[in-house]
Amino acid sequence: MNKELIEALEILEKEKNISKATMLEAIENSLLTACKNHFGKADNVKVNINPTTGDFAVLASKEVVEEVEDPLTQISLAEAKMIAPKYNLGDVVQIPIESKSFGRIATQNAKNVILQKIREEERKVLYNDWYAMEKDIVQGVVQRYVGRNVSLNLGKVDAILSEQEQVKGEVFQPTERVKVYVLEVKDTPKGPRISVSRTHPDLVKRLFELEVAEVKDGTVEIKSIAREAGSRTKIAVKSNDPNVDPVGACVGINGARVNSIVSELRGEKIDIINWDDNPAYLIENALSPAKVICVVADEDAKEAQVIVPDYQLSLAIGKEGQNARLAAKLTGYKIDIKSETQAREMGLFEEMDLDNQMADTSYEGYQEEPQNNYHDGYEDYQEENKPE
Repeated sequence: MNKELIEALEILEKEKNISKATMLEAIENSLLTACKNHFGKADNVKVNINPTTGDFAVLASKEVVEEVEDPLTQISLAEAKMIAPKYNLGDVVQIPIESKSFGRIATQNAKNVILQKIREEERKVLYNDWYAMEKDIVQGVVQRYVGRNVSLNLGKVDAILSEQEQVKGEVFQPTERVKVYVLEVKDTPKGPRISVSRTHPDLVKRLFELEVAEVKDGTVEIKSIAREAGSRTKIAVKSNDPNVDPVGACVGINGARVNSIVSELRGEKIDIINWDDNPAYLIENALSPAKVICVVADEDAKEAQVIVPDYQLSLAIGKEGQNARLAAKLTGYKIDIKSETQAREMGLFEEMDLDNQMADTSYEGYQEEPQNNYHDGYEDYQEENKPE
């Protein structure tokens, strides 16, 4: 029986990651509980278990006295002498207790203590495992809709994809596999409660880490990300290796890498741009695919004035303002976009001296006003639009 006990503990340790030492401690406590239920108290009872063989002994410490008043804690001198002649008054004798003598109720209570400990440890191990997965992505299997929420099976635990964290228009079928971002893991009496998301911007970031080796190893760094789930995402990337093109690494050969992520996001468009420490150039990149004539960025106020060609205004703003809105989120700047005509009517061209081709004011010349970062693409724009 003792050999079977050790084998059972080893199986528990292997399958449920519950340590054998923890379970041996639970068995000790269960035997103490049985003693307390059987005898009324167990303050003087000690349990010794051999972790290798599984042999155990339940011992009650009793004081040697002339006249026994409490048989649970005391033993007469005559009885002690029968055990060993060396005992004298005041000595403490260890008396073995046969566990077979415990009644049915005491045995049942001991069993419940062990089962409760197994459940507690299993819940604790699950919580610790999933807490380590917080802010990461996992793959789950769709089980069913619970109202407007979706129940996902993640293996040993279930997760809830709430309506607020679902991409508008996405419909899931039972048994369908889907990747989700772990928002939060809470410890509850019924086990870990896991909240997941399909709309969080970091879902896209983690997908790039899975798909793009350069992002995972840190060669390419995702500096900023802005997302409107189900519609469009913009990410700004920077290379820490001058020989690696960050945008090309994320796009992959023939777009293989980014297309894999787009497929996982069910057709959500992804714009990948180069990060630039100069906010003016960063804002120009963020407004891609629209062309920009010039950008003046105020670092202190976090505001930027952008001038675009007339025919590029709607593209720069985007449908329902989406392109400009995502660019603002990506850069952290409030962006005011004006067309070339609007800029001329407001006198912005004269203020920036663009009609004089910026003869005396290169970007370096603007260093006198450190809060303003300036980028001028007006010469390129005039060259591209020169009348034939």
